[in-house]
Amino acid sequence: MDIKVSHNTVIVFDLDDTLYNEIDYLKSAYKSIAIFLEPNHWKPLYSKMFALYRCKMNVFEFLANTYGVEKDNLLDMYRNHNPDIQLFDGVLELFEAIKSKNGKIGLLTDGRSKTQRAKIKSLGIENYIDKIIISEEIGSEKPNVANFKAIENVLPAIEYYYFADNLIKDFITAKTLNWKTIALVDNGKNIHFESQKNITAEHEPHYYILSFKDVHVF
Repeated sequence: MDIKVSHNTVIVFDLDDTLYNEIDYLKSAYKSIAIFLEPNHWKPLYSKMFALYRCKMNVFEFLANTYGVEKDNLLDMYRNHNPDIQLFDGVLELFEAIKSKNGKIGLLTDGRSKTQRAKIKSLGIENYIDKIIISEEIGSEKPNVANFKAIENVLPAIEYYYFADNLIKDFITAKTLNWKTIALVDNGKNIHFESQKNITAEHEPHYYILSFKDVHVF
């Protein structure tokens, strides 16, 4: 996919399962919690936690019952740990290419402010991003038009592109605003894989890519 970028171009990205695999955040959090609960023997507990998750069982209920820890405290540990996560291949190269052509970069994500900002910091992308919109910080979630307008209000441009992954909520509103929409195809690890269910033509993006290496800026 080729994109012509200039100072009149804003390229916006979702975060979870778009710039990195969200399952890696979950694994990072589980590891942190396992080390806290079993500092000298954490690997068997981590293995158990991940197995319970994959069986769609309540991991925090298991931990609360086994270790006598309040579930709210476990959730706080999950949400507030320092994540160990990595960008997908090609993301940094794409960011650098956009900046080299004087384009602007936005980030549009749902979630808690502290959690999402910790992810952004861990990924090392703060200095590339011109505007970050997080649902908790503005009081609304995608597909609410307010989230997309928040980008437009701060980063006025002629052309907007949006890279994301969730067909239920990511593209329907962006398309009504005449943004060009691009879906990163699930690599088999996406947490919200059910987003493919019960979608209409309005939910479909304009384009699909398998990797950010498929995107070429000129």
